[in-house]
Formats: sequence, C-alpha cells, structure tokens
Amino acid sequence: MQDNLFADEKGFEPLAARMRPQSLEDYVGQVHLFGPGKPLRKAVEQGQLHSMILWGPPGVGKTTFARLLANLGELSFETLSAVLSGVKDIRAAVDRAKLRKQAEGRDTLLFVDEVHRFNKSQQDAFLPHIEDGTFIFVGATTENPSFELNSALLSRSRVYVLKNLTDAEIITLLERALVAPDGLAGRVAVSAEVLRLIAAAAGGDARRALNLLEVGSDLAEPDADGTPRISAQNLEQVMQTSLRRFDKGGDVFFDQISALHKSVRGSDPDGALYWMCRMLDGGCDPLYVARRLVRIASEDIGNADPRALRLALDAWEVQERLGSPEGELAMAQAATYLALAPKSVGVYNAYNQCMADIRRDPDYEVPVHLRNAPTALMESLGHGDDYRYAHDEPDAFAAGEAYLPEAIHGRRYYHPVPRGLEIRLAEKRSWLDEKNRASSRRRYADRDGAKPDWA
Repeated sequence: MQDNLFADEKGFEPLAARMRPQSLEDYVGQVHLFGPGKPLRKAVEQGQLHSMILWGPPGVGKTTFARLLANLGELSFETLSAVLSGVKDIRAAVDRAKLRKQAEGRDTLLFVDEVHRFNKSQQDAFLPHIEDGTFIFVGATTENPSFELNSALLSRSRVYVLKNLTDAEIITLLERALVAPDGLAGRVAVSAEVLRLIAAAAGGDARRALNLLEVGSDLAEPDADGTPRISAQNLEQVMQTSLRRFDKGGDVFFDQISALHKSVRGSDPDGALYWMCRMLDGGCDPLYVARRLVRIASEDIGNADPRALRLALDAWEVQERLGSPEGELAMAQAATYLALAPKSVGVYNAYNQCMADIRRDPDYEVPVHLRNAPTALMESLGHGDDYRYAHDEPDAFAAGEAYLPEAIHGRRYYHPVPRGLEIRLAEKRSWLDEKNRASSRRRYADRDGAKPDWA
C-alpha cells in the first residue's frame, strides 16, 4: 500500500504528516510508556515486539508510534482503516503479509486504525493470524477497549493507554516544526505567547496544534523587517473556524460528565461551572447538559432542597425557549446552585432499594382495606372495609394504620439525612413514628416478637 496516506497528487503533505518523528528520540509525549527504561520502550529496543492495542484520544501519536515500531523492527508496514475496510480488505492484507514472509522473509506490522469500528466477525478475522505470527497486530482506538473490542482479541494483545500531550510537549513539537527543513524553517516567526495560546487551544492534540500553526502561517502578516509573523489576531481568525475537539461518543465525553456530576456532589461550584463550560465549549448539546442537571438535582439533592429540581427544570426550559447564550447562563445558575445546595441521596437510595425488593419479592396482594370498591361486588368482598380516612383523624393522621402488605409491614426505605429540609422531614417522621407506637389501633400486630423498622 502507499506508505504515505497524506500526500496528494502534487506531493503536498500537511505539516503534521511532515513532522512525524523518525526515531524514538524524536517522539514526544507518552513518557509513562516510551520513556527511557520503561517496559514498552525496552521491548521495542530489544526487538521483542508483540501485538497491542493503543488506546487514547485523537492526535496523541498512536499512528506515529505504530510506524516507528515498523521502522525499528525493520517490518513492512500495512495499514487498514476500520472506517473504510471490510473482511475482504483484511484477507487481502493477510495474503500480502504471508506472501512477503515467504518470498522475502520479511515480517509485517499490521496497523488497524479505529479498530473499534470493526464488528465482532471482522475482529475475529484477525485472531488466527495473530496466533500464527503472520503479522504483529497493532490496533488504535479512541474508545474503551473493554467495551468495544472482543475479549478474544484483547486476550491476544496488550493494551496501552496513551494520554493527551501536555502544553509543554505541544510547544516542543511546535518549536521543532518552526526550525525543521521539512517544516516551516525560515517561513514564519511566532512569539512564545502565541505558541502558548496554540498549545492551550489544541487540548493535548498534537495534530490539531500543528494544523493550527500551519493555517496560522498562511494568514501571517509581515512585521517591521518583512518577516511573516503569526499574531494573536491571526490565531483568533483560525480559531473561529476550528472548534475545540469534543468526543461526543467516547470516554472524554463520559469523563467530563462524570467530573461535572462529582463536582456538584462535592459541593464545588467552581468545578461544576468549569466542567459544564468545557462540555458546552466543546460542542456538547446544551439540552443534554440540562438533562444531566435535572438528574443530579434528584439523585444528589432530593428532598434536602426540593427547589433544586425546579431550578434545574427552569434552566432546561430557558435553553429550549431562548437558546444561546441565555440558556447557558441559566444552566450556569442552576449548576452553581446545585453545587451549594444541601445534599441527600435519601430518595435515590430509597427508590433503588424499593425497586430491588419488588424484583426479588413475590407479588404481594394489595391489603383488602386499601382496595377500591367501585362496584357492589367488590364492596361485598370487603374491599375498602375498615379503611380509616386520614382527614377524619386527629392531625389528619390515622395513627397505627398500615399501607404496606402485611408480609413486609414496617419495612423502611426512605431515611432522611440531617441536612437541609430533610432535617424537618426527619423530625416529622419521628413525630409520626411516636404516634404509631402509642396507638391502640395498630393495623398489624408484631409477629414473633418482630417489630417494624420504626418501632
């Protein structure tokens, strides 16, 4: 296959392709994996290559590292894209690897980009050839391999996690590009401040950073001595058409949702606001964020401050009716309020426990005294007999009455916490429990010495 997928018919290559490192010494980032003395680096240097999965966000060097592996191991480099390829293409790559091994005695590294896009049968097609050594398999994915790749493929490969590059690492790459003969050497000048802005805008994505630098160089204007210079204004022009990366379907997406939720739960309004803004800035649907805020209001605040749910719903409605920027401001108001509101999982835990019991327990019948009696037949069967109408009782409370099936009488699900409004709810419940204990009209007698939870 064509070794360089970036060159067009005129031989043009993007800066990011021209700056691919040719040695491990030139490779920037992933020090935890490829730094001196690290196990993966040792394996590469000693020629002990093995099949692997490289898991990480876009632009962190997965393809570059695969190419380096092939160069260092003197292997032929075959590449497939799971977006464009099928089983037919896999078989063709296998045939080429076998022929190469038989005719030239040369081994092959098969790099599969976006490997998670292959379905189960397509992933299974690699297995026998990994086992018999037809090729070294290197798959790249932005998705969690535990969820997206077959266990059989995972068992035959080691998984390595690649991280976003730091701003300092991005700046190192940019500085190299400015002096490299194949880069922008002599073509443009850039201040350290603009490099810092590019690194910050790239969000850890080396390819994005180099693309920003290249587009910025096209917009650069001559300074006093005639040297084209990328200014902050040039960079703003680039950024207007280059949105920040946001992985709407992958782990970055779920990690940021998790960070937002946990910031609210941890009562940190600044963290909550930061992660909400990160998601919105990255292109997340504002209505999805609004929905998550409503969930947080019920799950983590509940009856400790019932106003929180109403405020979250109001923010959702503002976003639906007015859109941006009014909707985002309303969501910021809701997020900061939720973060500082008293917290309780009393309702959340009660709901989950009740649902678990219902799925486990028999289908208990509704007690006769709670049944409706809309017909003479039902009334003759005793439906509704001896039901005590609470509004006719002192304090509108039928002390000693029971509303659960007798088999689970006294079971307690909801436990108010000593925070916010639930302090008052707990006091009210204690008062009701005391009236139940003192009542001479308790619906169910304690059985075998057992007492209800409130007794």
